[in-house]
Amino acid sequence: MERNTIKEIISILSNYLQGKEKAIELTLITFFSKGHLLIEDLPGLGKTTLAIGIAKVLGLDYGRVQATSDLLPSDIIGVSVFNKEKSQFEFKPGPIFNNILLVDEINRATPKTQSALLEAMGEKQVTVDGTTYKLPEPFFVIATQNPSEQYGTFPLPESQLDRFLMKISIGYPSKEAEKEIIKGGSKREELYSLKPFITKEQILKIREEIQKVYVSDKMADYILDIVWATRESKYLESGLSTRGTLALVNSAKTNAFFEGRDFIIPEDIKKLYPYVITHRVIFKPEFESQKQEIIKWIVESVPIPL
Repeated sequence: MERNTIKEIISILSNYLQGKEKAIELTLITFFSKGHLLIEDLPGLGKTTLAIGIAKVLGLDYGRVQATSDLLPSDIIGVSVFNKEKSQFEFKPGPIFNNILLVDEINRATPKTQSALLEAMGEKQVTVDGTTYKLPEPFFVIATQNPSEQYGTFPLPESQLDRFLMKISIGYPSKEAEKEIIKGGSKREELYSLKPFITKEQILKIREEIQKVYVSDKMADYILDIVWATRESKYLESGLSTRGTLALVNSAKTNAFFEGRDFIIPEDIKKLYPYVITHRVIFKPEFESQKQEIIKWIVESVPIPL
């Protein structure tokens, strides 16, 4: 039943995001893997519309932050305000206290503000003035960034990139899909009236089921061989971290579940590795322009278990 629900969610959102089926599927895989998503693309290609659609169809609270160079950490997390009547400080939560947080153009914020998200994304909590506050469950960050060569952007530090389970691009729609957009106009306003298609309890149940997906010894060895191939590659300064290894496993489990299996196979890894690995490893400067090709060569050079 849950697997059919996922397929129906993808089908529903595809009506509003023409030609974006792949991006919708990868977003849902990231969400159900308990990860966070980074979308790098040019403005105007549907990044915000995707985030709104996911929040609406999942029936979750949604907050949005527009990153600018003067954005402060307190604008995201919240701030303590002095209450004169009670003679004490009261915490006023910021937009991070939603199930889904869209951070638009995250690389326009300063590194200090970017780092304010680190604890939230890693520990699902924030600390303000020595007090720790738990974030709602589920908690999912969708961050968008403009290509780094655009004016006024700050590169995300490696520690921040490693917090994102996947990094994807939406890309231009096909000619046929864009023709439908021209004829029908933007459907973003219609998204706000979408009814939730799944309950929070169902979401948590699906996540529990995904954790039970089986990883055989052969598949564990295959994944580790890929991980160590990145760590020993002559093209890379540093390879996959342990967090990156777990990201590969968790996303493969979710993809297996979506496809009706209770075990992972090499095809799960081959489908997802470009989005899970590439942004987490550090390339030697002379190979920066060949990232996708190098990662593909590394993964393809690892023998598939029989």
